[in-house]
Amino acid sequence: MPIPRYPESRPLQLDDKQLLDPIFARLQPRLSEFAFANLYLFRLAHDYSLTMVGNALVLLGRGYGSEPYFLPPLTGDVEGALARLFAEGLTLYGADEPFVNNYLRNKGMEITEDRDNFDYLYLRRELAELPGNRFHRKKNRISYFTGRHSYSVNFYEERYLDGCLELLAEWRRINVDAESSSVAFEADATGEALRMTADLGLEGVVVLVEEKVKAFALGERLNSETSVCHFEKGDPFLDGIYQLVDREFSRLLFTGCTYINREQDLGMMNLRGSKLSYHPVEMVKKFRARRLEK
Repeated sequence: MPIPRYPESRPLQLDDKQLLDPIFARLQPRLSEFAFANLYLFRLAHDYSLTMVGNALVLLGRGYGSEPYFLPPLTGDVEGALARLFAEGLTLYGADEPFVNNYLRNKGMEITEDRDNFDYLYLRRELAELPGNRFHRKKNRISYFTGRHSYSVNFYEERYLDGCLELLAEWRRINVDAESSSVAFEADATGEALRMTADLGLEGVVVLVEEKVKAFALGERLNSETSVCHFEKGDPFLDGIYQLVDREFSRLLFTGCTYINREQDLGMMNLRGSKLSYHPVEMVKKFRARRLEK
């Protein structure tokens, strides 16, 4: 099914940061999709475009299986835009619980929880300090790493770009057997993020071992009390380095935030287990919705 192209439609572009950032600041979104860097870096993966539906600003896209969808309207007559988009047979993706309750309940809609795309929300201080017995294994893994390697942790800067790209290339090589469209798009998006941190307002940390980049993490502020970690990569042969870079991202960046959103698991069971092992304080639910056939 093609995505409807309205006269005002156009692909998402870098200059749209100036348009969308103030809107997101007003909306204070809790879902990781509503951070400009996330949208921009996955613009090709999801064929994102901006359009006006009536007087409502709407993002159109498609999933990894090429199914078209639209994200909740950002401005204007939300109900009018929903009626028109649903009438054209499109599915809504990325609605949170308040949006569902305000606009979709009792409206003849099929509403489904999208568990694979729930965001994992954590207390930043817990990830930074790993307190108590619940995080005993994480602390042990970090101690294992730090006891065996001379390392340093630094804020990401352009001088670390080549080293991060080398690590990313190795990550992709190791995952070649599991290569899928989502893995390929993630690798491409991560590389672009590393090159465009200043343009996109991203911040990050790197872990150096013998002066070589062995892990990095990049993120941005999502709302006034939450940061979001978009990308995290580490040398899989260095036990404990993922736990270390996760802790250092949480400890050093966005220290004025209460929470960290670490995005979804995409239904990958290993990733789900890892994210759950950090004890999220909330699973931020996302819903899909479509109009029931009469």
